[in-house]
Amino acid sequence: MIRYALALVVALCSAEAAGQPTPLTLEEVLRSSARSAPQVVEALARVRQAEGRALSAEGAFDTVFDVESRSRATGYYDGSIVESRATQPFGSNGGYVYGGYRASRGSFPIYEDQAFTNRLGEAKAGVLFALLRDRVVDERRTRRSVAGADLDVARFEAEMVAIGVQRRALDSYQNWVAAGLRLQAYRDLLELAERRRGAIERQVERGARPAILMTENDQNLLRRRALVVRAEQDFASAANALSLYLRDDGGAPVLVTPERLPADSAALAGVTVAERSIAPTVRPDYRSILSRIDQSTARLMLAENDLAPRLDLRGEVSKDIGAPGVGGSSRSPLDVAVGFRFSVPLQNRTAKGRVAEARAEIEALAQRKRFLQDQIAIEVEAIVIAVDGAERLATIAEEERNLADKLAAAERREFELGSGDFFVVNQREETATDARVRLIDAQARIASARAELAAATADRKALGLGI
Repeated sequence: MIRYALALVVALCSAEAAGQPTPLTLEEVLRSSARSAPQVVEALARVRQAEGRALSAEGAFDTVFDVESRSRATGYYDGSIVESRATQPFGSNGGYVYGGYRASRGSFPIYEDQAFTNRLGEAKAGVLFALLRDRVVDERRTRRSVAGADLDVARFEAEMVAIGVQRRALDSYQNWVAAGLRLQAYRDLLELAERRRGAIERQVERGARPAILMTENDQNLLRRRALVVRAEQDFASAANALSLYLRDDGGAPVLVTPERLPADSAALAGVTVAERSIAPTVRPDYRSILSRIDQSTARLMLAENDLAPRLDLRGEVSKDIGAPGVGGSSRSPLDVAVGFRFSVPLQNRTAKGRVAEARAEIEALAQRKRFLQDQIAIEVEAIVIAVDGAERLATIAEEERNLADKLAAAERREFELGSGDFFVVNQREETATDARVRLIDAQARIASARAELAAATADRKALGLGI
């Protein structure tokens, strides 16, 4: 196996060095589309956008530092004060912890007596805990949860886009290969008639065949040339469609040349799908619905939280430092203060409306999830049936092609020996070509059905997304 791989690499390098284009492979197309397809790039940009929203939601838990200063410029009192404070919200509670420092100089009126500090200022630390409302969930944590689910949804949607792009890229490649192989079949059919024309012309000149046979052969040539022209048009159209997925390093479409067409129908083998059944949770669209249900559940919990009474417990410790200031020594001892805040919503129709809205949304998403689960199972089973049917038809088409080739070859030998009928030999050749084309079409249908199965089962490796 290793020797074969090395030999293949050497052969490809030699062909490129000699200026001969290598056959285009399905893997090359899938790598190109996964890397450069605009739909994939756009979906990845939306993922980065969701990442930005998630980071913004995390900003609600940032430590906030602020400084405030105030000085009396004129008047009887000349007091100045500077105060700084750092606040850090809790990640598991609606409260926060804070610490600060303030220092004052000069004199203040009696109604601003709290502004006085000792000479080295005052240090302070405090905490607030939510005991009822905002204890389990609050607006900050809900925004973070919703933003995280948004990021998951964006990633699942990007995966769905990538799977769809790879599915269409695979189809485009198989259509291009099939169109090229059909063109080769019609060119071979035309070549048989062109080679026969010289022999018929010599036989007519010798009087062995009637002159009308040349006219009949020319008519047959024109009919076969028309088949070639139509096949060339289909081949060019398929190459043009393939350029939407085959792109260069800069992302520009690449129009593949006919010289890169694979030599035989082995390129129509398609992809190998690992599984013919699927758990719904493997599908990104199903997981996207689960994430949206999580979002709605988070909104429901927040709305129910707003219906609860508020009970916050607060504690604070402060200590002045240094020699007593203008305010006197009453600031010097350690101060500890505790307190609480209690409030009860009476009507709160806003929160009740949000509760009803969130519950209805969860119910709707649950029904959508149920339908999608059933749809996935039925869809995969239908594709498996189509794959099996296409494989059986391809087997029959191959047997038909082999028999038609044998009949055409035998009739051609008899005609060349002078005992065959011109009408019969043409009919045998065209029947053999039709059988060859039907086999190509059957192989293309197998490849298309396998690609559809890979997309339905979210087989990333088969679609070139796991490499």
